[in-house]
Amino acid sequence: MRRRTLLTGAVGGLVAAGTTPAAARPRRVLHVRPGDRVQAAVDATTGGGWTIVVHPGTYREVVNIPADRAGLTLRGATGDPRDVVIVYDNANGTQRPDGSGTYGTAGSATFTSAAPGLTVRDLTLANDWLRADHPEITGTQAVAAYVTGDRSHFDNVRLLAHQDTLFADTTALDAFDRQYYSRCHIEGDVDFVFGRATAVFEHCRFHTLARDVDFTPKGMVFAPSTARANPRGILAVRCRITSAAEDGAYKLARPWVPTYETTARPSLVVRETRIGPGIDAVTPYTNMREAYPWQSMRFAEYRNTGPGAVIGVPENRPQLTRAQAASHTRETYLGDWRPYAHA
Repeated sequence: MRRRTLLTGAVGGLVAAGTTPAAARPRRVLHVRPGDRVQAAVDATTGGGWTIVVHPGTYREVVNIPADRAGLTLRGATGDPRDVVIVYDNANGTQRPDGSGTYGTAGSATFTSAAPGLTVRDLTLANDWLRADHPEITGTQAVAAYVTGDRSHFDNVRLLAHQDTLFADTTALDAFDRQYYSRCHIEGDVDFVFGRATAVFEHCRFHTLARDVDFTPKGMVFAPSTARANPRGILAVRCRITSAAEDGAYKLARPWVPTYETTARPSLVVRETRIGPGIDAVTPYTNMREAYPWQSMRFAEYRNTGPGAVIGVPENRPQLTRAQAASHTRETYLGDWRPYAHA
């Protein structure tokens, strides 16, 4: 793996930063090129202050960023997320090679991070496992990114999979970790943005995929599992929801109350977003389990537009008042963390 530092511009090995105070040091940089492994670069970034630059290519591997890599930046070299693809194909029901059982939903992720202060930008994270190729597997969740850790920022990232594309979660059941997604493209079919994180999506595109099945709904965009004690869950603001499926084939959301946290009270606000015809405008929400009806959760909308946002039956689409909407902004959700000021 070829390496250089911004301190010296040297190639072929890292140059020590000497006695320069840590706060004044430039970031150290590792370059990953085809034939290298992204995980090897992650493993080399001890001591903090690192940026990993991934050059154009497809990297077929699983990447895991541990909690002790705080402040790490991972970015594509060109600025076009299509040029750099990190992809793998594990599913919930895939058997582990050591015979210890299946991966489970979180374990199926192509990209996993528990690092606080993580920044990912200008690349693609994908899970290309397909149901049709594995009819013997019933655990069909196949995650592209499993993200925990406070202050995780994804900018101009493509997240591609089918079921459970993005698992926006927290490090612990008593943590309200914050995540910010800007200018991202996220696509899938069933519950493809889900989890208990305080997660803000701004200027993102959510794209529902075509499915060759004879039932509806064919899937749901969101499945939050927000802790009851957390006043803020998933917020989508100034986004777009598009579809490759027929009109009305998808629901906007359903609540997920996990068996390990039955006190959860999922929270979702979609505001100032264009919702295309792929979303069922008459009944945009549904239940995951009858014991936890969506009407008892914290689902609301504000000033959405498009054919999928038409309010036909008001009780099916709870709307925020202007005063209520003032409490559901990126600033109120992210608090003293302001990643958008540096995007």
